Amino acid sequence: MRRKLGSSTITFTSYTCIVIFLFLQSSSLRLVLCQLDEFSPPQLQSPAALDFLTQVAYSRLENLTSDLLSSKLVQDYSYCIENPEAEWNTAFNYSSDVSFLTACLSKTGDVTRRLCTAAEVEVYFDSLNNGGLKPNRNCNSSYWVPGCEPGWACSADTEEPVDLKNSQEIPARGSDCQSCCEGFFCPYGITCMIPCPLGSYCPLATLNKDTARCEPYSYQLPPAQPNHTCGGANIWADAHTSTEIFCSAGSYCPTSTERIACSSGNYCPMGSTDQRRCFKLTTCDSRAASQNIHAYGVMLIAALSTLLLIIYNCSDQILTTRERRYAKSREAAARTVREKTQARARWKTAKEAAKKHAIELHSQFSGKFSKRNVTHSEQDKILNHAENGTTDDLYPSMSTVSQLSTSASESKSTEPSHYVDMKHGKEDESSSFEVFDSGNKNMKKKTSKDKEIHTHSQIFKYAYSQLEKEKAQQQQNKSLTFSGVISMATNKETRKRPLIEIAFRDLTVTLKGKHKNLLRCVTGRIRPGRITAIMGPSGAGKTTFLSALAGKAVGCTVNGLILINGKTVSIHSYRKIIGFVPQDDIVHGNLTVEENLWFSARCRLSADLPKPDKFLIVERVIEYLGLQTIRGSLVGTVEKRGISGGQRKRVNVGLELVMEPSLLFLDEPTSGLDSSSSQLLLRALRREALEGVNICMVVHQPSYTLLQMFDDLILLAKGGLTVYHGPVKRVEEYFAGLGIIVPERVNPPDYFIDILEGMVKTSSSSGVSYTELPVRWMLHNGYPIPPDMRANTSATATPTLNIDHGYDFPGSVTEEQSFAGEVWQDVKANVERKRDMIRHNFLKSADLSYRRTPNIFLQYKYFLGRVGKQRMREAKTQAVDYLILLIAGACLGSLTKANEASFGFAAYTYTIIAVSLLCKIAALRSFSQDKLQYWRESASGISSLAHFVSKDTVDLFNTLIKPMVYLSMFYFFSNPRSSFAYNYIVLLCLVYCVTGIAYALAIFLDPGPSQLCSVLLPVVLTLISTQLNASKIVKDLASFCYPKWALEAFVIANSERYYGVWLLTRCGVLQKYGYNVHNWALRLTFLILAGVVFRAIAFIGMITFQKK
Repeated sequence: MRRKLGSSTITFTSYTCIVIFLFLQSSSLRLVLCQLDEFSPPQLQSPAALDFLTQVAYSRLENLTSDLLSSKLVQDYSYCIENPEAEWNTAFNYSSDVSFLTACLSKTGDVTRRLCTAAEVEVYFDSLNNGGLKPNRNCNSSYWVPGCEPGWACSADTEEPVDLKNSQEIPARGSDCQSCCEGFFCPYGITCMIPCPLGSYCPLATLNKDTARCEPYSYQLPPAQPNHTCGGANIWADAHTSTEIFCSAGSYCPTSTERIACSSGNYCPMGSTDQRRCFKLTTCDSRAASQNIHAYGVMLIAALSTLLLIIYNCSDQILTTRERRYAKSREAAARTVREKTQARARWKTAKEAAKKHAIELHSQFSGKFSKRNVTHSEQDKILNHAENGTTDDLYPSMSTVSQLSTSASESKSTEPSHYVDMKHGKEDESSSFEVFDSGNKNMKKKTSKDKEIHTHSQIFKYAYSQLEKEKAQQQQNKSLTFSGVISMATNKETRKRPLIEIAFRDLTVTLKGKHKNLLRCVTGRIRPGRITAIMGPSGAGKTTFLSALAGKAVGCTVNGLILINGKTVSIHSYRKIIGFVPQDDIVHGNLTVEENLWFSARCRLSADLPKPDKFLIVERVIEYLGLQTIRGSLVGTVEKRGISGGQRKRVNVGLELVMEPSLLFLDEPTSGLDSSSSQLLLRALRREALEGVNICMVVHQPSYTLLQMFDDLILLAKGGLTVYHGPVKRVEEYFAGLGIIVPERVNPPDYFIDILEGMVKTSSSSGVSYTELPVRWMLHNGYPIPPDMRANTSATATPTLNIDHGYDFPGSVTEEQSFAGEVWQDVKANVERKRDMIRHNFLKSADLSYRRTPNIFLQYKYFLGRVGKQRMREAKTQAVDYLILLIAGACLGSLTKANEASFGFAAYTYTIIAVSLLCKIAALRSFSQDKLQYWRESASGISSLAHFVSKDTVDLFNTLIKPMVYLSMFYFFSNPRSSFAYNYIVLLCLVYCVTGIAYALAIFLDPGPSQLCSVLLPVVLTLISTQLNASKIVKDLASFCYPKWALEAFVIANSERYYGVWLLTRCGVLQKYGYNVHNWALRLTFLILAGVVFRAIAFIGMITFQKK
């Protein structure tokens, strides 16, 4: 019975022929061939002759190897052979022991004529590749010799010349057929011998009568041939096809004819040529196929855990200790300044009392001069008040503001100093408050600020002394005389910010696509040094009006004229000195109140401003917003409660106040605040207005007391039409002129809004409907009335209007559109909106603010500190991420052992899916949780590049740690042959790549879709990458999938540790999956480049499609 080889097929092509051709050229048998012609068989029985033949054969081995390395055949199959010389040494270098050759020479007498030629090798491997043996010259249906049976070989006929390099013709073989020699294998259907590679075990077979098989092989004796016996080995193929000649696991084979059991303390994987010493702390019993290295995994986990605990705990302790010492130093400085201020006040009180007592005594002795002296004394007091006074709590005259505005707008120098000169301030501080040691005379000299104020204690004392001076001046300002007011108003050192005045004429904002007016024909101006309130019912366009002035109206058409300081320039030219407080409290919840304020101050104040002045600004904002008690408290998030809603609102405003704006927009800053908190906020804004800041804010039905704290009022009706624009003190007078009288005990703002809503009807005596109020205002100021609003109106009559939520353009299409038309209009409007967003984001206007903010490197430093603190406070979340990776590594490592036949292909496939999925979801948090904060910061001029790079830099820590965390379980459970370092490098590149993809998903998609894509993307791409019999389109698509790059790098790194008898397996697996052993570094490069490209895409998307 003949045995077919159809069941022993392999997937690789005729490259195996070349490998065996390498065997023939490289082996000692090939060398012996040239020498055997000189010896007769009887001579071969001499031990001396055998030794001589062996020495001669191996003396020419080096020359034949160099010929082999230059062979074109080896180069054609270099995809699985990285170093041909090294591969030859590990597979066919028998120089250490050639006993198998000596034994074969002794058995057969002439080995030369029994070796397979290149043509016969090709026939053998074609049979493996094609699933069956093709008939050849010696073995066919009409001619079959015993040498055709598995494990047997014949000698070439005496008249037949034998050329082992001949790959065209098969020599005739039929004489002296006998069993194959030990150390060789003789395939079925071919009457010749091929040497077994190193790492194999090829003994003579013995017949098992129970199974009728020739063990340790699986072939059977041919039927009807009683004289035929079991021969030698019959097949060498890849591990998928047959592992019969592989040296079994738990044993090692120093030669192909010797097998030794692995001793205790050593381990021997399948195909070993020697035993390997087990590492310390591992357990290796006798006949162990692998070492138990779980202890190293436990040690690595313990080391990582200790390292992470040290990093997080020590860093947290360092930050906490530093903040505590910082707070103690600050409180000590504040206490010292407060005590000295109180002592100074007591001294002044005593001095005044003594002076008054002296005046009284003097008046008793000199009656006629008493009046004069008292008069002079009062005059001295008034002059003293005038000299020491400031303008912190006085409202400046509009003529003064106008002059200052003109001078500021014409200035071409750099940004003027925002504060009183530092040296002058310190001299006042030393003389008035005695903060510094009075005995040190050098401190009173005019020296450099950096030399005098550089420690935290000095900075604190300086700042708190200035604050105490401001408080004292506020108390003095309440009782100032007329001369003191004049002195304060003309003091040039009290106002150093550039002044911004905005005038607008016929301002109309129309929603694109729907042709709906959100704002219409609004004319007026908002002036520096004044607080303007914008009020109106819902749908009146208050926020739209604020956005239009701030240059943030997206998706709308803005018509009309807007002048900045009398010039038609873009509002974005003053972006660095304009603050915008959004309606929502957009604050970093995982930072403290002080950290939020300090970051805004560092990034947005002038880079030339000294640190003491910056500290003074932050402390002043904290003081005037009433945030002293919560300055060290976390703001809080939805999941973790922090400060109250009112306090959060004040922090939201403080973020803009600390940058010392010249123009400040606030969208409903008092919403959600109680009366006292609202008044506290307005007092802080009042102080900003006294320094020349132009403040415009939207408010909802303020109390009467709060209303009186505003200077101007803009009252809008539904449809965005102006009802009133002027001083707050005259609003009741204006409406009274129209016959609208506010009833007693009714809050005027509430009453006006109720009228504009139509909830309260005007009295019949007034003759004015709430729909007529916008036109009345136009007539009152002489503004032109739009034609559609003058319809059916005589020169003396007031038009009756139907004011709804908006007006349509004159001549616009009012007839009902089709469904397709409406869809097209919506699509068109959305496209225009996206275009406007991109244009706004890339719009570059000339900088007219003359403020040099910190460069990108300084901002990167500030961002790095902030993001680092945020990550420290997210330690629990990071710990959960690491724990999940540990569990995933343990599960996959234990359930999917690294299969040696495929070099761990399946285990690495699951690894790529799991690591990609877990790392992507974790990386989404970097940019998806603080989009609103980024949009606000970028709109104020803070560097987007510093924001992005700082987050990526901090995330590099996770990129380095997470592969190690996963491998600490997976590697030591699956125990692949590739080194831990190789696996770590590949996994590191993979995590870097998927992190960049996660950044792009987080920026372009909302949190829900981005998480869904993070789960589906690695699964889908991995399925595409592992398709073997796919179409060309799928294969081309797989070439661009990152899982294929990572999987190829993993398999290549593992396959290089398999050599000798594993050579055919390596070549077969690499050809099956289309991998190349030379592409390891290239695939890692692709992963890194993909990570860089996706980061660039994410950054471009972040600055292009950000919300304005």
